[in-house]
Amino acid sequence: MAPLVSHAKILAPIPRGNRRLAPAPPAAGGFLRALFPSRRSRPPPEKDELLRLISDQRRGLDTQSDPSRLADIVSCIDALAAAAPGSDTVSDADKLSGTWRLLWTTEHEQLFIVRNAPFFRTAAGDVLQVIDVPGGALNNVITFPPSGAFVVNGSIEIQPPQRVNFRQASSSFLFTRAMLRGSNWEVPFPPFGKGWFDTVYLDDDIRVAKDIRGDYLVVERAPYSWNG
Repeated sequence: MAPLVSHAKILAPIPRGNRRLAPAPPAAGGFLRALFPSRRSRPPPEKDELLRLISDQRRGLDTQSDPSRLADIVSCIDALAAAAPGSDTVSDADKLSGTWRLLWTTEHEQLFIVRNAPFFRTAAGDVLQVIDVPGGALNNVITFPPSGAFVVNGSIEIQPPQRVNFRQASSSFLFTRAMLRGSNWEVPFPPFGKGWFDTVYLDDDIRVAKDIRGDYLVVERAPYSWNG
């Protein structure tokens, strides 16, 4: 039987200057990204249309006297909700929690305070909804710079896929305390208001909700956190 190495050839070494290194294989992460490129889901076109419709409405003050614009906005919200019907918008605590700043609403109480703030020799600043899902807390805040605020504290719990409920019944938030507050003073008000709201659309930038009374709310994630 012939030896296994009988046909092997011994090659002369390649001079160092003539050597060519083979290209390094791609890193595993880059290789997988090339095979499966990440695709961040694009928001539905109704989102941009909604933001356009509310952009000149002064948080909803002008919509109160413009039924045609109101109808257009509500129709757009319904279309936005229908783009992902029944999607779970409340189970991700990190995504739902945070300081949300008002862009537009039909809530008469909030708009009344915003509109009439000049009668108190002040002006309304940011209007906020602060949600803390792990802590079961909701704060509605109307700020009066530099240091005043109207604050309504409430308790909440989550009912997927879209509803936020208060703990004792089938409503979604129970306001436990209300106050008008300045830098070193505070005027308490009786607790008021209970109901539920459904978050019909949620992404990294905005949240759209409809409540038990049929009021609508469009908020954006604020660039800061409100801690009271």
